[in-house]
Amino acid sequence: MKKINYSKLKAVPETEDFSGKYENNGVIAKYLVSSYFKSVAKLVLKTQGVESAHEIGVGEGWSTMRLKKLVSNLTGSEFVLSLVEIAKKNNPELNIFNESVYELEFNDNSVDLVFLLEVLEHLDYPEIALEELKRISKKYIILGVPREPLWRFLNMCRFKYLKDFGNTPGHLNHWSKKGLIKLIEKKYGKVIAVESPLPWTIVLAKKHEF
Repeated sequence: MKKINYSKLKAVPETEDFSGKYENNGVIAKYLVSSYFKSVAKLVLKTQGVESAHEIGVGEGWSTMRLKKLVSNLTGSEFVLSLVEIAKKNNPELNIFNESVYELEFNDNSVDLVFLLEVLEHLDYPEIALEELKRISKKYIILGVPREPLWRFLNMCRFKYLKDFGNTPGHLNHWSKKGLIKLIEKKYGKVIAVESPLPWTIVLAKKHEF
């Protein structure tokens, strides 16, 4: 596996605001987030024999608060150390800790279901991250990213980030639904279900068995 030089990464998660969509009280924003997690819940229902789950990139733990209602034995992790403490306060009953998606703390084949929600688009090395997910995952991943080019188009309709053609700051990667499925099936396993809440793509994939 490629050795990661963290000092040379383009991604700077310490400077990004990952909580905005959860703290936005607008009717449209609330509807979109609600639709997103309804789609996640549908995918969770399609899994079988899940006794452990882990969310990577929890941020301040807002998504974790929703996921813990869907699965049992949930743990979480976050790369930005200052956010770990906030996530713990928001989810005091859960084990939430600091780790990098490129160097996960779990043993091989030790977690039944791994969540990676709105993280992959921020990463310098998405394929390496997927290799790590595959290493620790025993059965499934649920992974969500912005659906492109729709995401950028909608930003431009809101007159946001026009100089960057609608690209949200911190988004280093961009996938269509087809492109995301292709990547996951190359690096992880078979995509068995897809949800498309506006404006995201969320997939459930089952690990390849060799």
